[in-house]
Amino acid sequence: MKVGFIGFGDMGKAIVPRLLAAGHQVTGWNRSKEKGEPLFKLGMIWANSPRELATESDVVISIVTDSDAVRNIALGENGVIRGLRKDGIYCDMSTIDPEVSREIGVEFAKAGLTMMDTPISGTTLTIGQGKASLMAGGPQEAFERVQPLLLAIGPKVTYIGAQGLAIQLKVALNMTLVIEVIGFCEGVALAEKGGVPREVAVDAMLKSVVASPVIAYRAPLILEGHISDATYGSVDLQQKDMLLALNLGRKMGLPVPLGAAANELLNACRGLGLQQHDFVTVYEVYRRMGGMSS
Repeated sequence: MKVGFIGFGDMGKAIVPRLLAAGHQVTGWNRSKEKGEPLFKLGMIWANSPRELATESDVVISIVTDSDAVRNIALGENGVIRGLRKDGIYCDMSTIDPEVSREIGVEFAKAGLTMMDTPISGTTLTIGQGKASLMAGGPQEAFERVQPLLLAIGPKVTYIGAQGLAIQLKVALNMTLVIEVIGFCEGVALAEKGGVPREVAVDAMLKSVVASPVIAYRAPLILEGHISDATYGSVDLQQKDMLLALNLGRKMGLPVPLGAAANELLNACRGLGLQQHDFVTVYEVYRRMGGMSS
């Protein structure tokens, strides 16, 4: 396929090589062109705007920071909606407010165009390993057309339903992920405070029923001293998603008390100036509160 790709952040830089390796022609756009230099060397083509990119593409994919960014690239004066062909499909992979995603989808529908929400669950590590999973929301016929493209990114692609439902699920999934990792940090800190060596506690947990993929690739950050690196997702990035979940719970009248408690630990990270660290730095917050380090 001819694929337009918007967003040269860490995730975009991991996704585009997989699309190119699968034989797709990729044209890219980003606010900062220089971020795409490694991708241009692999064969990606540059477009001067999302509109120009869309005119040359069968499918346009975007993965950007927040709702405002998606709205701008999708609906702006030089947005995707201005250039997308009637038989084209716009797939947004960004983690944003589901209501905003649906609102943008309505505008595409009014223009006789198709938008899908196709969020990805994974990190740059899992994408590179070919283990990422994707979810899709939108018309069934459109899903069947883009499914082979999505499978080039990750081997597990699930159709969720109507447009907006996939990102609804992604927000819920990310909330669960944060709660899970923070629970792991709390457990390791409790064991260590009681005298269990950190490496022994981590090893035992990874061999126990609480083990999971997300804990498996974040646990080494605790042991190797790389907590200060935003390896798989900074406090800032994860808290953006957590606040989306808390806001959805408020609007729907659904309690999310574990999400609220996890968010307070992210607040503690911010208070200690750790917001740019990988959010497994919550472990360091527990150590400080427990008197195990300064």
